[in-house]
Amino acid sequence: MTATVSNFYYGAVTPVAAYLMACLGAALGLRCTVRSLRNSRRRSGWLALGAVSIGCGIWTMHFIAMIGFSVQGALVSYDPLITVASLVVAIAVVAVGIFLVGYRGTSPLNLGVAGTVTGLGVAAMHYLGMTAMDAHGTLSYDAVGVGLSILIAVVAATAALWAAVSVRGLGASLVASLVMGVAVTGMHYTGMTAVSVHLTGNVSGSQSSTSLMAFMLVMLAGPLAVLLVAAVIVMFDPDMMLGTEDPDGAGARHGDAAGGLPAQQSGAAPRSYTSW
Repeated sequence: MTATVSNFYYGAVTPVAAYLMACLGAALGLRCTVRSLRNSRRRSGWLALGAVSIGCGIWTMHFIAMIGFSVQGALVSYDPLITVASLVVAIAVVAVGIFLVGYRGTSPLNLGVAGTVTGLGVAAMHYLGMTAMDAHGTLSYDAVGVGLSILIAVVAATAALWAAVSVRGLGASLVASLVMGVAVTGMHYTGMTAVSVHLTGNVSGSQSSTSLMAFMLVMLAGPLAVLLVAAVIVMFDPDMMLGTEDPDGAGARHGDAAGGLPAQQSGAAPRSYTSW
């Protein structure tokens, strides 16, 4: 029996909250990547923090959105190991893309490879997270919806990676993060339109199960804490607070030239950057 499913059991609460988390992760990732380009000595650390921020933001968006997913006639539950594995996948694939563009620049070929790998990884995170779900039935997918969701993920990832090394001002970063939030959330809900559930038995229940909500909150607590810590690090970075970072120093020039990023012209006036 094919069950009736809904992605908006709690109305607009879950999609709005999911979108905001996607935007937060994107904004922190963008700012971390910008910091990495200003400070070659700490580039790997900033890129890693950016990858963790974006990965946690995408994963948190997915599972907040999944709180609103309901299957009529069945309680939904999740396998914790597969759920955590999907988080690891999200961070790992974003890290691949972030480090590629962070060290090798945004040439069309490099950006295309990084965006494709990252986009496919984000889609893999989504569908791996779906395999963690037990709805007392079997899931099936519409091929067109799946293909469209993967295409959106690749395009969104490519745009995000380009913005990560191209967007400088705080205002531009915020706009870019809002657009990225739309793309990532759109990918999720596009993929969810392709889902159908075929129940294998009569299981009565309500989506408002206390155990399900408790599980989801426990799963979300870790990534939310990581995003909070990342936000504090970005806002209170000692180099920025004390004005001691070296965006135009010799290390940045040599590191950028070697890594494929634009080198600063000799004698050029130092750039001014927004503190956040």
